[in-house]
Amino acid sequence: MEIILHNNMIIVRTGFDTLKSSWMDEFLNSHSQDMLFLPKAVLVFSNSSLEEEKESFLHELCTYYTRNQETCNSFYLRSILRYMKHPIKIELQEQESAEVIEVRIQARSSSEVHLKLDHPNRWVISYLKSQLDLYVTQEGLMNLFLNLPDHKAKSRLEKALNKRHILHYEIEYSYDAFFMQNLYSEFGQFEYEDHTDTEIDDMLHYYTVLECPVGSSQDTLKRSYKKLVKVYHPDKVHCESTDTVNHYTQKFQLLQEAYQALLIVS
Repeated sequence: MEIILHNNMIIVRTGFDTLKSSWMDEFLNSHSQDMLFLPKAVLVFSNSSLEEEKESFLHELCTYYTRNQETCNSFYLRSILRYMKHPIKIELQEQESAEVIEVRIQARSSSEVHLKLDHPNRWVISYLKSQLDLYVTQEGLMNLFLNLPDHKAKSRLEKALNKRHILHYEIEYSYDAFFMQNLYSEFGQFEYEDHTDTEIDDMLHYYTVLECPVGSSQDTLKRSYKKLVKVYHPDKVHCESTDTVNHYTQKFQLLQEAYQALLIVS
């Protein structure tokens, strides 16, 4: 394990086995709504209502870290407690291949959605809860039941499904045969068409890219497309950074791809 005290956060670099320890698991579970999931990492933001839990976690972290280090636990604890108000970023050290987690999605109606994992996984469930907590009606180690009453709620689901890499897991979504027909039943173009999992993935992704509700009219897609390409057109970038220019270029190309694909659907 490695702990780095930055001026704006605590960085903990550790193995996946440490993430499974009871004290780490308890802390992350209590902060499930304050986490940003990243590939190979998770960022835990401070929550004033959970300061006691955070302080207890930092005590455990220091004990674990100093156990095999030539460092005084009490001294190190005093140092790290100075960062109580800062976020904690936990990074995985392993370079192992991503483990694939399958999530089956069933739309029971235009508002009821069931997400089911192929086997229990705290991290994937925590990620989905962090994105969809407002709409969760029932949960378990392998299941989330959602109530999505409007476009805003469905858009939140679509954005959550766009993220596939959580720590060292890669999520693969599959959809029941009537997913589009049931969840988006108000749109006639979905009523009688069969879609593969890949086609549904692409469709949800494209609507998210264009920042439009699924099933939007051609006029709505066109307005959003024109607005976004003005923002992300490479000629608009006044920056010498190659990474920034490439980001805008890729976003611009993706907007074009999404718009052309959805014109066919709409």
